[in-house]
Amino acid sequence: MLQQHRRFSALMLATTILLLLVIVGCSNTESGSDSSSAGSDQASSAKEITMSWPRDIGTMNPHTYNPSQLFAQSMLYEPLISYQKDGKLEPALAESWTISDDGKVYTFKLRQGVKFSDGTPFNAEIVKKNFDAVMKNKATHSWLGIIGVLDKTEVVDDHTFRMTLTEPYYPVLQDLSVVRPFRFLGEAGFPDDEDTSKGIKEPVGTGPWMLAEYKQDEYAVFKRNPNYWGAAPKLDQITVKIIPDAETRVLAFEKGDLDLIFGEGMISLDAFQQLRDNDKYVSQLSDPVGTRDLLLNSSNPKLSDLRVRMALQQGFNKKAMVEGITLGLEEPADTALSKNYPYTNVDLKPIEYNVEQSKALLDEAGWKMSANGSVREKDGQQLEFEMIFDKTDPIQKAMAETIQAEWSELGVKVNLTGLELTVQIKRLKANDFDLYFWYNYGAPYDPHSFINVVASPGFGISETLSALPMKKELDEQVHAALSSTDETKRQELYGSILTTLQEQSAIVPISYVKKTAVYQKKIAKFVFPANRDEHPFAGLELSTP
Repeated sequence: MLQQHRRFSALMLATTILLLLVIVGCSNTESGSDSSSAGSDQASSAKEITMSWPRDIGTMNPHTYNPSQLFAQSMLYEPLISYQKDGKLEPALAESWTISDDGKVYTFKLRQGVKFSDGTPFNAEIVKKNFDAVMKNKATHSWLGIIGVLDKTEVVDDHTFRMTLTEPYYPVLQDLSVVRPFRFLGEAGFPDDEDTSKGIKEPVGTGPWMLAEYKQDEYAVFKRNPNYWGAAPKLDQITVKIIPDAETRVLAFEKGDLDLIFGEGMISLDAFQQLRDNDKYVSQLSDPVGTRDLLLNSSNPKLSDLRVRMALQQGFNKKAMVEGITLGLEEPADTALSKNYPYTNVDLKPIEYNVEQSKALLDEAGWKMSANGSVREKDGQQLEFEMIFDKTDPIQKAMAETIQAEWSELGVKVNLTGLELTVQIKRLKANDFDLYFWYNYGAPYDPHSFINVVASPGFGISETLSALPMKKELDEQVHAALSSTDETKRQELYGSILTTLQEQSAIVPISYVKKTAVYQKKIAKFVFPANRDEHPFAGLELSTP
């Protein structure tokens, strides 16, 4: 009897334990479900977006150029002066500034309470250290006019910084607002020898974002800088996926893997048009941000003849090409600089499309059609050129193919070479090109940076113009314009410079470039930045769930 009771008790205990395990299991499953649901809700409410870029963001060194990408650098690093809509210059890391009567001494009162993303203070000492690092590598930065006239920098006190020029240079403040090289790296980012031209230890800035995660050629994740002095971004995180191919970028967007595609030449304008016509998405087109030009390198003996350059400029239907390839979303350009910049509203005669005149000019220059009637020849040489373009830019590629086809009708042979942007730029600076798609700098750089590279060797533009008979006089006019304190005289000089460039057909204007943006409806507000190279996230807001 006792044994039966024990067996019964054991059976009851086992049954009770089993029931408890089932109950606990169910409870855990329900709890896990609730937790998963909560996690899902939390994820869905996270303020983050994913965008794409065609190339890796680079080393994020604020004092160097490619492969670092401008939009990414501007997320981390800030200027003393901020360039805003309609060319207005506003305080950024400098709260105020004064300029001496002779135009040579600039004194900046720095914003107090600013910290780098690692918590270290921003002050006049670190400003001077950054200026010194940039000036150690001044040859690389000589495209920027301030580099050639900056004499010395001083720490007046903890929050006052002074710089002195060798001569007046009117665009100082505009030059200080550009994305690179005069932005500020924290102490922790400096290499031991303080030579940032060779690299940095880590990207530490005062900007609203910091680099949180990075895998080269795959992605970069930016998170909010907890030490940011200004208004906190309305996003928590931005992921940048590296997708070199434009069509693949569009497919990723349509699948919902991307929230935003933004920039110049990120996708074909045909794809942009299709996405714009789809009610699932939102799209925007910016005002013109610059000019797409074709450089005809006069240092090439075949292109040193103005008649050949003029024939090439007249020998393709620019209007039809621009309207066809950009679907009317860009405007054909008649001048290298649009007339909405200071000093550029100059009466310049457009170079019109005229095939018969092109053929006559080539004949006059001695380039005769060969016996087989396909390529012109002179002194045993064919009239043949290489045109290089950015292989990730679908618009450049389409335009290169169009010009190639139209010039072949003139008896001009063009070989197309698509290159990575970094290789393309190296060839430009090395003067290793015949025909090259080039963009002027846009706001806040122009018109002063445009004319500065006209006269400054090492950037491809001065070399493009090297065979012009009036090149020395042109360089002298550029220097006089940049140093003049007389507005009337400055305008006269700009007029003369721009007229010469228009008449010499070495910088052939193609179209006025616009940025495109297409985004998912989770983004409620998007504003193009006033500075062409800045990131667009300051004005971006998400829809309320």
